[in-house]
Amino acid sequence: MNGASREALAAARERLDALTDNTSVDAAKLAGELAAVTALLDREVSLRRVITDPAQAGEAKAELAGRLLGGQVGGETVDLVSGMVRSRWSQSRDLVDALEELADTADLTAAQQGDALDNVEDELFRFGRIVASNTELRAALTDRTAAASAKGELLRSLLGGKANAATERLVTRLVTAPRGRSLEAGLESLSKLAAERRDRMVATVTTAVPLSDVQKQRLGAVLAKLYGRQMHLNLDVDPAVLGGISVRVGDELIDGSIAERLAEASRRMAG
Repeated sequence: MNGASREALAAARERLDALTDNTSVDAAKLAGELAAVTALLDREVSLRRVITDPAQAGEAKAELAGRLLGGQVGGETVDLVSGMVRSRWSQSRDLVDALEELADTADLTAAQQGDALDNVEDELFRFGRIVASNTELRAALTDRTAAASAKGELLRSLLGGKANAATERLVTRLVTAPRGRSLEAGLESLSKLAAERRDRMVATVTTAVPLSDVQKQRLGAVLAKLYGRQMHLNLDVDPAVLGGISVRVGDELIDGSIAERLAEASRRMAG
């Protein structure tokens, strides 16, 4: 997002945080209602354009949103959406993207309030690995001709009772309403949002053998010192690294694996 939309999203995030800081607000319910509004505005293009029209007064747009949503969702959701449509958006689509992010953030907040955010982060990562290694499953989940209900049923069989409820909701929304995103990009976005809930960065760590608890703690401390932020470790085991360790933080790769050192030696010998 650029310009006005970035500022509007920042304000909406602050309002969401203020709402969910109140323990009387059901963050999971709020997430579901925000997701429903996202689906409505994604589907109703004309409505979306009306409530993001910069030529219309913000209060008039807020009143329209209130009339449309009143009685359909809770008061907290109405207030949050009304505040968002008062803001200026560079593109009407940006409002829907922002609502989707807030829905996901509210679900992650619900997990955090239940001391389950770490589990949700790990489950999102493991689910991504499972999909990446199973072409048939990925094809079933990304099939554009398949009904959303069928995909949802498949996910219930995979995650129901086995993963945190927030994980199941997040993945189900991503799969049944991808809104142009790839499954991989959507899971990566969810992982980043989860890390941001406690101002942490995500490091994907690949080793030839599993790390011990002591090694995990030491690595986390080293990376936190290096980047100046708390670090969440997504751990992956791949015998192909032949020893050592490979760490990816965002777009940066710290590769200390034997495989990479051998490859570097070969490149130097070749000239």
